[in-house]
Amino acid sequence: MEKREKSFSFIIFLFFIPFLLWIFLQLFAPVFLPNNSVKNLSGIVGIQDHQGTTENMQFPINIVYSCGDRLCHQKAERSFFINGNQMPFCSRCTAIWLGMTIGIGFMIFYKILPDKKFLILIIIGIVPIAIDGVGQLINLWESTNIVRLITGLLVGIVTGLAIGIIIDELNELKRKKVES
Repeated sequence: MEKREKSFSFIIFLFFIPFLLWIFLQLFAPVFLPNNSVKNLSGIVGIQDHQGTTENMQFPINIVYSCGDRLCHQKAERSFFINGNQMPFCSRCTAIWLGMTIGIGFMIFYKILPDKKFLILIIIGIVPIAIDGVGQLINLWESTNIVRLITGLLVGIVTGLAIGIIIDELNELKRKKVES
């Protein structure tokens, strides 16, 4: 890891802005809804289970909750509540989005080489979520929201860093192509 030669990467910054907006919307959407109006969004991933609920929400809150409905199981017992309202994504998915935002934000100012050290970092980020997820899947334990938050953050940060590395590598390829 090294500080960037330029003060920051503008291209990565452009990727960071939508992620920052997205996590901001997720965290504040429940605040802008009436107290205790969204209690249980439990459903199935890949299916819009609560279209009637999300259609009655104002824009852009309806978009965030609709995406959560399609991309996350939204089990109430695995979700955080703000303002008495269930968040649009479960605790682990929320943490993954937050971690990705943190990872990409870090890459604005720092450069990481895709080397053995980063491979170890990937393993450190992925192994805890894999252990926790498999343990829950085969009913060895039921994880807590705090454990889901931590494992989601780890994998999200590593994913955000990887996105930054990919952007850097693509920029380097483009620069080399222009030079040749």
